[in-house]
Parts: sequence; C-alpha cells; structure tokens
Amino acid sequence: MSIQFSEEQKLLQDTIYKWALNELGPIAEKVDDEDWMPKDFFRKAGDIGILGVAIDPEYGGSGLNVLSEILAIEQITRISPALALSCGAHFNLCAGNIHRNANDYLKRKYLPAMVTGEKVGALALTEPNAGSDAMSIRTRAEKDGDYFVLNGTKMFITNGPIADVILVYAKTEPERGPFGISAFIVEKEFEGFSVGRKLKKAGMRGSPTSELIFDNCRVPAENLVGELNRGVEVMTRGLDIERIMGAAMAVGSARQALDYSIKYALEREQFGKKIAEFQMIQSKLADMYTLYEAAQGLTYRAALMAEEAKRGGKGTELTRLAAASVMFATIANSTICSEAVQIHGGYGYCLEFPVQRLWRDAKLMEIGAGTTEIRKLIVARELLRKGSV
Repeated sequence: MSIQFSEEQKLLQDTIYKWALNELGPIAEKVDDEDWMPKDFFRKAGDIGILGVAIDPEYGGSGLNVLSEILAIEQITRISPALALSCGAHFNLCAGNIHRNANDYLKRKYLPAMVTGEKVGALALTEPNAGSDAMSIRTRAEKDGDYFVLNGTKMFITNGPIADVILVYAKTEPERGPFGISAFIVEKEFEGFSVGRKLKKAGMRGSPTSELIFDNCRVPAENLVGELNRGVEVMTRGLDIERIMGAAMAVGSARQALDYSIKYALEREQFGKKIAEFQMIQSKLADMYTLYEAAQGLTYRAALMAEEAKRGGKGTELTRLAAASVMFATIANSTICSEAVQIHGGYGYCLEFPVQRLWRDAKLMEIGAGTTEIRKLIVARELLRKGSV
C-alpha cells in the first residue's frame, strides 16, 4: 500500500526528528543512567507543537489526524523511547481521550494547558490486581452530592509522579461489571489524592512510573468524562489508537537500532576487513530491514483506518488491525534490537553504547497496553467473529 504524506506531514516528521536529535540526543544517556527527565521537557515539546498535533485548534492544537500523531511519536522514539513514552501518555492517553470524549467545558478547562506543556497528563487504568484483565478494576467512585468519592490504587502509571491531570477509571456500579465503569478527570491537588512509590524499571528509564492512591478522593461531578457507567466506551475508543501509537514507537526504535547497526558494520573491522563484508552480518541486516519496513507499513495502514473508521472497539476491523500492528511491530522491534546488540558484540552489551538501551526499552513495548499474548487473542477473536479475513 502506497501512503502519500502531505507536505505538512513531511515537515512535521523532519521538524520533530531534528528537534529530538538536537534537544534529546545529547541527554539521552543521562536520562537513562539517572532515570531522569528534564523539568522543561514538556514545555519544550509544547513549544514545538508536539503535544497538540491531533487536538482541535479551538483548544490550542494543530487539528491534524491520527497518522500525523503517530508520525510525531515515531520520530521522538528514534532518539529517546523513554521520553517518547511519557509524551504519548500525555498527549494520547490523557489529552487525546479527553479530546475525543469529554464535553466542551472540560476540554476548554484542561486541553489548552496540556497542549502547551504547562500541565502534564496521565491515564490511570491498571491496578495491582487488574492488568490484562482491566475490566476487573476495584477502584470505586461513589456519588456524594456534587462530588464523586474515589477509593483505590492504580499501578504502573506512566507520568504518575509528575502528572497534574489524570484520567481515571473507576467502578460506579460494580455489580454491572464492565458496564458499571466511569471515567473521571482528577487533578493532583484534589483532596484524597496522592502519589505512591515510584517504580524502578529495567528500561524506559527517564519516563517516571508510579502507583497512585485515591483515599476518599473528592472529584467534582462535573469532571465525569462521557456518560455515567459508560467508561468502557471511553476506554475502547482510546485503546485502538493507543495500540497504534505503541506500534509507531516500536517502529521508531527499530529504525534507530537498524541505523546504529549499519553504521557499526561499516566501521568495525575483524579478520582484516569490515564486518559489513561478512554474509552473516548482511543476513542479519537484511532481516532487520525487512521487519522494520513491514512493521512501519502495517502501522501506517492502521493509523489511516483509525482516521476513517466511524468507531473502534470489539467487532471492528480497526480493533483487529490495531492489535495486529502493535503485536507485530513490538515483536519486530525486540528482534531488531536484540540483533543490533549481537552485531555490536561485546560493545553492544556495554552501557556506553546506545543499542543496549534500545534493547532494554523494547521489552516494555511487548507488555504495555496489553501484552503480546492479549494482542494475539484480540486478533484471533476478531478473525473468528467474522469467519474470514
């Protein structure tokens, strides 16, 4: 499938990559070594327009489409997967879901400051005992006059330690199961909200992750996103785009690992010649390139479908393709990053060489937003539901 990018999209790709190369490239090692994020990261990302790519202009964004959004995250990931992860959690998982599902009052209240990077966003769905089985969340939200009172704990929340605005899922009618979930916007200053322990991760260091605690957290009733007990609709509409975003991150990471490997193969000498002359190395590079191109094509196709589809969720071709894109792209990325370490040999295993960072970061992409196994189940479910491809 041939995808023609607009001049605006080409400029977006070039601008964001150069920005990431110049701003994030010099600090990428420090970000990983110290598990550190620059305090002005979101402000700078907002200044260049990254945080509002797909947000309507009336709320401060550029009003572009899903493909443009994934092109942006792909370019950032080529330099820093960790900071790209935090960026995506902010503008896709939080701001994007608010943009697609909230009323105009909430959008005007929260989105402009998120587009500029003044406010940082996060999404809180996963809990200590509700990961792949997200519908089994136990966080409760009970109505109390003009407020909802939230009680529960969320786990593995990207941007949790630094978020100003959190989109939170809670059970409003637990007896109704998935049809008793609602979504709320919580601010970090709300009474009863606190950040729990910050988590130490093997990869994606620099993207802060923590648990979040809601202890009689009082949330204004007007901060309900969408309709009461219809939070699943908010959730499923966002999950398809989240998966495509994850696929785009994998593509960006794979591109960088492939570039590093080509460069190293052309420079490294063994047995009196460049290792690029060895057929075993050439075989690896050919396989890596093919996986990269296939993953990118599948991801772009899913992004185009997300823009055209009237809805996503169970029973749609978009859900099947989104799950397939992130399943394939993340597996391809892990393979490519592993082979990049292999090509670099002992140097690839040393912390001074960036391929080991990409290799560690790649694993989380096979776990977050639904594991590889869950993604396979979704693809198979949709194929069997239709009875054909």
